[in-house]
Amino acid sequence: MQTNFSLAQLADPDIAVANDILRACVHCGFCTATCPTYVLLGDELDSPRGRIYLMKQMLEAEAPADEETVRHVDRCLSCLSCMTTCPSGVHYQHLVDHGRKHIEETYTRPLFERMIRWALAWSIPYPMRFRALLAVASLARPLRGLFSGRARAMLELAPAGLGAPSPVDVPQVFAAKGARRGRVALLNGCAQTVIAPQINEATIRLLTRLGIEVVVANGAGCCGSLVHHMGKVDASLAQASANIDAWVAESDGEGLDAIIINTSGCGTQVKDYGFMFRENAAYVDKAARVSALAKDVSEYLAALEPELQPVADIPGLRVTYHSACSMQHGQQIRTPAGQLLTAAGFAVSEPGEGHLCCGSAGIYNILQPEIAGRLRARKAANIARTAPEVVATGNIGCITQLSGAVDAPVVHTVELLDWATGGPKPARLD
Repeated sequence: MQTNFSLAQLADPDIAVANDILRACVHCGFCTATCPTYVLLGDELDSPRGRIYLMKQMLEAEAPADEETVRHVDRCLSCLSCMTTCPSGVHYQHLVDHGRKHIEETYTRPLFERMIRWALAWSIPYPMRFRALLAVASLARPLRGLFSGRARAMLELAPAGLGAPSPVDVPQVFAAKGARRGRVALLNGCAQTVIAPQINEATIRLLTRLGIEVVVANGAGCCGSLVHHMGKVDASLAQASANIDAWVAESDGEGLDAIIINTSGCGTQVKDYGFMFRENAAYVDKAARVSALAKDVSEYLAALEPELQPVADIPGLRVTYHSACSMQHGQQIRTPAGQLLTAAGFAVSEPGEGHLCCGSAGIYNILQPEIAGRLRARKAANIARTAPEVVATGNIGCITQLSGAVDAPVVHTVELLDWATGGPKPARLD
């Protein structure tokens, strides 16, 4: 694609990156076939290629974002299926991130939308705030039929009740069982600790059972992805730098073999820290170290080659594995989870159209509830055709999105692996 940035514009490192990405696009349109919004809506501007044109015009003109550009960029799920499909290697992820930053800086949204975005950015990355918000939403949930649009979407997604905070989600070290085979840090995260604390508990039990010492580092918290995808780059860099400092301190201290992430959306973000801080002299090396250490929990377990001998009574339990977009497209991890579940004794299948997003996409299901609902229904129908007894996935957003939409419990992959190898049966299976 031909671009027309001036030399002054290209002096901006972000524009220089955008220019390289745009020039890599050859207009082939392969991305349209696998883009969820194009598949649903059939609008060229709701395809990666169409959004690339819109962002190119916006950035070249150095103009404030207009309503049309904002509407179509907002509809992008950042599922990154287009990057898997693209034969030219167009790094759409970095382009749309920069486009959203420009929108955030130049476009004034309607008041109600600004309020929702502020509330989400203020609460979700901070577990105590998020817990308080969900408590209020849970009380209002029975009245959700009185609401519509984004307000109803938030109430629909709110759990009926919240359990107590887990004792594992505070800075501490969990000793390996038996001889220590390795030492890792666990990103315990933000929203997951409130909605599904059992996932971190299962992860720690499983890793320590396999001889891995697990540390929850002091100072680590939200990965920064939520605000990053809203174009709030300064906030995302602040959250990311706190994690980098915490994990580098552990690495420089007793050492780390990996940074384990059990939410694939967070994993995609952490693995991109090196790019995010490429122009920051104080963090460029540290961020690159952290990105190199980051591993999805299934990725790390597969490399360990654990002997996942099933000890639970799970003969042939039918598991449909839903691969989150951030796993298969963002991190290009496709086989470990299914292989691990099979080795643990489960009968594993995958749904048709596995490349298409379920509609969760961080907070997309709140900000774009109509499209998210259609994608959820499509995903649920594909899952139903596999007749699962349980659905497994590696991302809390997908678990929240699909729970209630499919006629089977939805759990995290590590919950099943933990159960199969001596841990408790996941509560949702009861």
